[in-house]
Amino acid sequence: MTQRAYARIAPKWWPANAGGALVIPRHHVENLYEIPQVDGHAVWDLTQRVAAAMRSTYGCEGVSTRQHNEPAGGQDVWHLHVHVLPRYQNDDLYQRHLEARWVPADERRPFADLLRTSLQLPTSFS
Repeated sequence: MTQRAYARIAPKWWPANAGGALVIPRHHVENLYEIPQVDGHAVWDLTQRVAAAMRSTYGCEGVSTRQHNEPAGGQDVWHLHVHVLPRYQNDDLYQRHLEARWVPADERRPFADLLRTSLQLPTSFS
Protein backbone atom coordinates (compact mmCIF):
# COMPACT_ATOMS: atom_id res chain seq x y z
CA MET A 1 0.00 0.00 0.00
CA THR A 2 2.67 2.54 0.97
CA GLN A 3 4.42 1.94 -2.36
CA ARG A 4 1.44 3.57 -4.10
CA ALA A 5 0.34 6.27 -1.61
CA TYR A 6 1.70 8.26 1.30
CA ALA A 7 0.39 10.56 4.01
CA ARG A 8 1.76 13.79 5.39
CA ILE A 9 0.55 16.44 7.78
CA ALA A 10 -1.06 19.23 5.78
CA PRO A 11 0.74 22.58 5.78
CA LYS A 12 -2.57 24.48 6.04
CA TRP A 13 -4.75 24.29 9.16
CA TRP A 14 -8.06 25.73 10.25
CA PRO A 15 -8.33 27.30 13.74
CA ALA A 16 -10.00 24.38 15.54
CA ASN A 17 -8.68 21.51 13.39
CA ALA A 18 -4.92 21.27 13.91
CA GLY A 19 -3.09 18.28 12.49
CA GLY A 20 -5.06 17.67 9.29
CA ALA A 21 -3.37 15.24 6.91
CA LEU A 22 -3.09 14.75 3.17
CA VAL A 23 -3.12 11.32 1.51
CA ILE A 24 -1.42 11.43 -1.87
CA PRO A 25 -0.73 8.91 -4.64
CA ARG A 26 3.00 8.48 -5.31
CA HIS A 27 2.51 8.59 -9.09
CA HIS A 28 1.34 11.88 -10.53
CA VAL A 29 -2.33 12.06 -11.36
CA GLU A 30 -4.15 15.37 -11.67
CA ASN A 31 -7.60 14.43 -10.43
CA LEU A 32 -10.07 11.70 -9.55
CA TYR A 33 -11.05 11.13 -13.18
CA GLU A 34 -7.55 9.97 -14.11
CA ILE A 35 -6.40 7.85 -11.16
CA PRO A 36 -5.76 4.16 -11.94
CA GLN A 37 -7.82 1.85 -9.75
CA VAL A 38 -4.79 0.37 -8.02
CA ASP A 39 -3.65 3.83 -6.93
CA GLY A 40 -7.20 4.85 -6.00
CA HIS A 41 -7.54 1.81 -3.76
CA ALA A 42 -4.17 2.56 -2.13
CA VAL A 43 -5.16 6.19 -1.50
CA TRP A 44 -8.53 5.25 -0.05
CA ASP A 45 -7.13 2.41 2.09
CA LEU A 46 -4.51 4.77 3.54
CA THR A 47 -7.14 7.48 4.03
CA GLN A 48 -9.15 5.06 6.16
CA ARG A 49 -6.07 4.14 8.21
CA VAL A 50 -5.12 7.80 8.74
CA ALA A 51 -8.68 8.67 9.79
CA ALA A 52 -8.77 5.85 12.34
CA ALA A 53 -5.31 6.76 13.68
CA MET A 54 -6.29 10.42 13.90
CA ARG A 55 -9.41 9.57 15.87
CA SER A 56 -7.53 7.38 18.34
CA THR A 57 -4.42 9.57 18.81
CA TYR A 58 -5.77 13.14 18.57
CA GLY A 59 -8.83 12.58 20.72
CA CYS A 60 -11.02 14.17 18.05
CA GLU A 61 -14.73 13.42 17.99
CA GLY A 62 -14.92 12.67 14.28
CA VAL A 63 -13.09 12.99 10.97
CA SER A 64 -13.97 14.63 7.65
CA THR A 65 -12.43 13.87 4.26
CA ARG A 66 -12.36 16.19 1.27
CA GLN A 67 -11.09 15.80 -2.29
CA HIS A 68 -11.53 18.45 -5.00
CA ASN A 69 -11.58 18.16 -8.81
CA GLU A 70 -11.27 21.03 -11.31
CA PRO A 71 -11.57 24.73 -10.44
CA ALA A 72 -15.36 24.63 -10.13
CA GLY A 73 -14.95 21.79 -7.62
CA GLY A 74 -12.45 23.76 -5.54
CA GLN A 75 -9.25 22.17 -6.89
CA ASP A 76 -6.25 24.51 -6.67
CA VAL A 77 -3.41 21.98 -6.52
CA TRP A 78 -2.94 19.94 -9.69
CA HIS A 79 -2.05 16.63 -8.07
CA LEU A 80 -4.77 14.48 -6.53
CA HIS A 81 -4.83 14.43 -2.73
CA VAL A 82 -7.38 13.69 -0.02
CA HIS A 83 -7.71 15.94 3.02
CA VAL A 84 -8.29 14.09 6.31
CA LEU A 85 -9.42 16.55 8.97
CA PRO A 86 -9.91 16.01 12.71
CA ARG A 87 -13.35 17.22 13.79
CA TYR A 88 -14.76 18.43 17.08
CA GLN A 89 -18.26 19.45 18.16
CA ASN A 90 -19.01 23.03 17.06
CA ASP A 91 -15.63 23.49 15.33
CA ASP A 92 -17.33 25.36 12.46
CA LEU A 93 -14.74 24.02 10.02
CA TYR A 94 -16.69 24.91 6.88
CA GLN A 95 -17.60 28.37 8.13
CA ARG A 96 -13.98 29.29 8.95
CA HIS A 97 -12.32 28.82 5.57
CA LEU A 98 -10.88 32.35 5.49
CA GLU A 99 -9.23 31.80 8.90
CA ALA A 100 -6.96 28.98 7.72
CA ARG A 101 -3.23 29.52 8.10
CA TRP A 102 -0.03 28.01 6.75
CA VAL A 103 1.78 26.09 9.48
CA PRO A 104 5.58 25.67 9.74
CA ALA A 105 7.09 22.19 9.79
CA ASP A 106 8.09 22.31 13.46
CA GLU A 107 4.45 22.85 14.44
CA ARG A 108 3.33 19.94 12.24
CA ARG A 109 5.97 17.52 13.57
CA PRO A 110 4.15 16.34 16.76
CA PHE A 111 1.09 15.37 14.70
CA ALA A 112 3.25 13.54 12.15
CA ASP A 113 4.94 11.64 14.97
CA LEU A 114 1.56 10.62 16.47
CA LEU A 115 0.21 9.29 13.18
CA ARG A 116 3.49 7.68 12.09
CA THR A 117 3.71 5.76 15.36
CA SER A 118 0.06 4.72 15.27
CA LEU A 119 0.23 3.63 11.62
CA GLN A 120 3.74 2.15 11.91
CA LEU A 121 4.78 3.96 8.72
CA PRO A 122 8.34 4.92 7.74
CA THR A 123 9.33 8.52 7.24
CA SER A 124 10.75 8.00 3.74
CA PHE A 125 11.44 5.40 1.11
CA SER A 126 14.60 4.60 -0.85
